[in-house]
Amino acid sequence: QVQLVESGGGLVQPGGSLRLSCVASGFTSGFTFSGYVLSWHRQVPGKERELVAVIGTAGGSTNYADSVKGRFTISRDNTKNTMYLEMNRLRPEDTAVYLCSLRSIVPYRNYWGQGTQVTVSS
Repeated sequence: QVQLVESGGGLVQPGGSLRLSCVASGFTSGFTFSGYVLSWHRQVPGKERELVAVIGTAGGSTNYADSVKGRFTISRDNTKNTMYLEMNRLRPEDTAVYLCSLRSIVPYRNYWGQGTQVTVSS
């Protein structure tokens, strides 16, 4: 089965930077990493999960939530089955659990990482 392993979360002061990584493995059904749209989401307890950034299958198309535009960058390396989220000029309101996701439409498949905590605090 597909497994996503995240790393890079932690504590950072306001204005600082972090880079999150998500490595995917376990593709056994003929549809590999390069065929999925990738996204990063974040969730705060008691609030709805928020879509942060999306990147297309070839990496040429990206979209960002207004709250992170100009500060965050999503990228992917299809040769390494890895996706990244570069976070700069972090703010306290960026504090959340960040999750990576792989999604296909037909057939519908959606996989999630375990989530990694990002805390922005002085």
